[in-house]
Amino acid sequence: MTVKDEPVTDPSSLFETELEALYRVSRVLSRSLNLRETLRAVLQVLHDFAGMQRGMVTLLDPDSGDLLVSVVQSDAPAQAGSVRYRAGEGVVGAIIARGDTVVVRRIADEPRFLDRLGVYDPQLPFIGVPIRVGEGSPVGVLAAQPQSADVELLSERGRFLEMVANLTAQTVRLSWEVERERRDLADERDQLRRAVRGEHGFSSVVGHTPTMRKVFDQVRQVAKWNTTVLIRGESGTGKELVANAIHYNSPRASNAFVKLNSAALPDTLLESELFGHEKGAFTGATTQRKGRFERADGGTLFLDEIGEISGAFQAKLLRVLQEGEFERVGGTRTLKVDVRIIAATNRDLEREVEKGEFREDLYYRLNVMSINMPPLRSRQEDIPDLARFLATKIGRRQERKLEVTDSAIRLLMRHGWPGNVRELENCLERAAIMSGDGLIDRDAIVQAGIEDGISATGGPASPPPAAPGVAGLDERERVIAALEQAGWVQAKAARLLGMTPRQIAYRIQTLDINVRKI
Repeated sequence: MTVKDEPVTDPSSLFETELEALYRVSRVLSRSLNLRETLRAVLQVLHDFAGMQRGMVTLLDPDSGDLLVSVVQSDAPAQAGSVRYRAGEGVVGAIIARGDTVVVRRIADEPRFLDRLGVYDPQLPFIGVPIRVGEGSPVGVLAAQPQSADVELLSERGRFLEMVANLTAQTVRLSWEVERERRDLADERDQLRRAVRGEHGFSSVVGHTPTMRKVFDQVRQVAKWNTTVLIRGESGTGKELVANAIHYNSPRASNAFVKLNSAALPDTLLESELFGHEKGAFTGATTQRKGRFERADGGTLFLDEIGEISGAFQAKLLRVLQEGEFERVGGTRTLKVDVRIIAATNRDLEREVEKGEFREDLYYRLNVMSINMPPLRSRQEDIPDLARFLATKIGRRQERKLEVTDSAIRLLMRHGWPGNVRELENCLERAAIMSGDGLIDRDAIVQAGIEDGISATGGPASPPPAAPGVAGLDERERVIAALEQAGWVQAKAARLLGMTPRQIAYRIQTLDINVRKI
């Protein structure tokens, strides 16, 4: 760094001034992670306590590689943020290109001075120093003008600005790391949201029967709004899957989806779980705790088994649904939340209301939009698609590929499924465990506890009640199962079914069954 001869001033007072300024800069840098505000405060300290006017900080734009003016300290208007310098362009560009400090006695005499900002006094000196993070190339420039052209020891002023730049570099590095982590977290969050939406979206609810198509249509329509939804159906029919699909396809999808099984807790714990409690509200309440309603603010609260709550708690829940207000257990402050309610039950709430076991006003508050989930036995045509979908799901958990054979599916379709889809999934998981090669066949299903529809006595077993309109399909499946069991020998299959060879031949023809040659 070279500087022309200058008049001499008192170095001791300059040292004290710079020491005080460095102390104040260090305090500023420890206050906030907002980089722009921090840099602006540093320039203000240089102006107020170090006699360095018209400070400027430029930082590299990672996208273009240009120097972008981040902040400027000046009384004159400046377009910080819109002025850019390429490496080697002007005084500032030369600093970033060479990585050296530049000290100019009078900025008007510097041919590289571009004056793009229009804030500098052309009669005053100019000092620009690189901002360097670690041992790498400069990532920015810190520049300022001493107050007087008579200031002596410009080299000392340059070293002082270098110290400030070194302190500032650590804040720049930390801010960039925080921003990078924030972007990574945002990317991970968005990726998880997409994964969750794919897992809990419409594709997770399988079915093409008319009853299921009606469910899909209802879910698509109601997901758009904040309407309260009551999902009804037997245990194991997929009510929670529908609740997931509604939330993750709604405008609230980016907010919380909070679940609670209302039947799992007594009233005292249920109130604390839903509304939260204050410290000291009861024995063991050592800290304040937010309830499910607070955690679901702006999102969705899924209340499963809503028909199981007591009459006393129904009144407390009704107030929250009507007003959106509640108090924590042991608290006096009224809290207001914006929560969408999705409830589910396997009970006949109308009968519960008639018997006086469920509040009528709460029933109407919940039953704004009702979605009925059909039992699996009434949509047997969906079993093949469900079985393959669940096998894929189980295979992901077991980290292998699972395949369900046609003979296994035929056996599954003859079962009554009192436990609905949950029972089907459990059956397939047991069958997968019994299948070493990943092929779930008829034998694996039998080992999983599903009995064959063909009785051991040779006659047809009593089939489960068939859904309307699928009697022909059930008969076809029984004939195919008998043929498979008989090794595709028609005479044997006829004996198993209690038919004559002519009868089974007629059914093979009319039911369009392709006889295998073994």
